[in-house]
Amino acid sequence: MPTDATHDPARRAWLASANADETDFPIQNLPFGLFEHEGRARGGVALGDQIIDLGALAALGVLGDEAREAALAASGPTLAPLLACAPAATDALRHELSDLFREGGSGDVAQLQGVLVPMAQARMLLPLRPTAFTDFCTSYDHIARMAQGKPGLAALALPVAYNGRASSVAVTGTPVVRPLGQFETRPGSGERQYGPEPMLDFELEFGAWLRGGNALGTPLSMAQARDALFGFCLVNDWSARGIQFFESVLGPHLGKSFVTTISPWIVTTAALAPFRTAAPGRAEGEPAVAAHLADAEDAQHGGLDVELTAELAGPGLAPQRIVRTQLRDLYWTLAQMVAHQASNGAPLETGDLIATGTVSGAEDEARACLAEITLRGGAPITLSDGSTRTMLEDGDTLVLRGRARRDGFVSIGFGECAGTIHPSRNPA
Repeated sequence: MPTDATHDPARRAWLASANADETDFPIQNLPFGLFEHEGRARGGVALGDQIIDLGALAALGVLGDEAREAALAASGPTLAPLLACAPAATDALRHELSDLFREGGSGDVAQLQGVLVPMAQARMLLPLRPTAFTDFCTSYDHIARMAQGKPGLAALALPVAYNGRASSVAVTGTPVVRPLGQFETRPGSGERQYGPEPMLDFELEFGAWLRGGNALGTPLSMAQARDALFGFCLVNDWSARGIQFFESVLGPHLGKSFVTTISPWIVTTAALAPFRTAAPGRAEGEPAVAAHLADAEDAQHGGLDVELTAELAGPGLAPQRIVRTQLRDLYWTLAQMVAHQASNGAPLETGDLIATGTVSGAEDEARACLAEITLRGGAPITLSDGSTRTMLEDGDTLVLRGRARRDGFVSIGFGECAGTIHPSRNPA
């Protein structure tokens, strides 16, 4: 997707907070989200520290037909109808919003101020309930560290994944209740018990919301997979390592299904156009990309320049950064993940959510989960009060952030993806 006037780094909003240094939501971003204000849920667009109420904007009569169609689709209690809109409609809405809210644009400032809702007065909601959730494992470095060696052939030949639990996907701020389950009392002991998960971990990931899909039995081409990417969010696929390691005969189940946290804003593919980059190549001796996942456009522009960070705060402590990594270092691209998901004819649907898996890099600071950071508990991290962590404790808060950057363009963010650990709950 080429850049256009909406990405112009000289473009400024008449809303001062959208021009602040390092705001996640400059006028070049314009992500979609679902919020609750004065007891009603509806869709909006983030701009600075405000939310543009799309239903209220549509009622003003200032939008063209296609843009108004998209705005109305996003004005109800779920963004699912928005993802089902024709791309031309959502693109038209982006362009008209950019013009209405820019300095010197076509908008009547006094009139448009009436459709703004302060973020501080709103509660962000899950944008839509995912129709399905698939979590991939596409970081070479994560797989190598967790396997304590080189990734196996399967991980180098295809983007491996498991089908997750869509009903446990939750928006930022949702309490993360420590799950109960079966695990070995000591790793390798063969002795098991049922109780609160002893090795609760996070995984810093990146997610994509899908539009369109494919009929049962019909794969998607790489071009179709690219077109299916509506927008993006941050993902924390919390991991109960004790449960996970004990149960993983057929793959992850209860060790992954208790909660997955996402950021509330959907940053569109159009907003990320300036941050496209080449996909990683293949080193000598590694298998070539399979024909159904090989695509010249994807090889040239399939990666994304997005810096991802994780901050950990113990109870009463200030957050400290424990991870900084790069999305562009993933072994597989998002379009390849989508194409692979459909390659056996499995039907994808509008509203599906996929995640990349742990976005780890080669550097020590790019280890994107505690199992990697602490070398499976052998090298604890120290917090500012002198306490240590090998895994997450009750009361800890984990916050993920993302930032797309490139010289010559205004950087954009994703909002935060946060969760606080709460104690296990016994069965009623």
